Amino acid sequence: MYRRIIKPLIDKGIAFILMLLLLPFLVLSVVALMISLKTTHVFFRQKRPGYKAQVFNIIKLKTMTNQCDVNGNLLPDAQRLTRVGKIIRSLSLDEIPQLWLVLIGKMSLIGPRPLMVKYLPLYNQNQKRRHDVKPGITGWAQVKGRNTISWHQKFEYDVYYVDHLSFLLDIKIFFLTIHKILKHSDVNQQGKATVDAFDGTN
Repeated sequence: MYRRIIKPLIDKGIAFILMLLLLPFLVLSVVALMISLKTTHVFFRQKRPGYKAQVFNIIKLKTMTNQCDVNGNLLPDAQRLTRVGKIIRSLSLDEIPQLWLVLIGKMSLIGPRPLMVKYLPLYNQNQKRRHDVKPGITGWAQVKGRNTISWHQKFEYDVYYVDHLSFLLDIKIFFLTIHKILKHSDVNQQGKATVDAFDGTN
């Protein structure tokens, strides 16, 4: 009952309210990124697997430049992440556009984070179960360590959420997420701008 009916209704209601409340922060972030990146293209879109591994386009604010080396290859993430982008990411403001995806039913407020499509063939049978629920803007793995824990731990937390999904767990994750944002904690692994890629073993 909660998973199929109540949770989607709560998702849409809270997402609508949050979109209204966070609109000024979204506008300020967009303007700051336009100045920082020197472009009007400040929204990042990428295909990600969602519920039952069905692919959809995720939307986030773009926090990195497109700078390349002499061979035309993108520079490491740490070199492309702008100062403004780092602040926006630490406050999770880059996630605001995903509220629209919650409203249209592609995502949930809470669930396993949607990862790269290229990871799909690398999952074992247990890890694949993370797609048995809609992906979320935040989730159990995010409040348990976000980008500072191993891929193995992340998947364990994701599957735990699938097996124990409930209203009380969602409430707990919601308030823990607010706590993490206010503390700016677990944003990145030490010395890295983004988490290492998953290769099926790490």
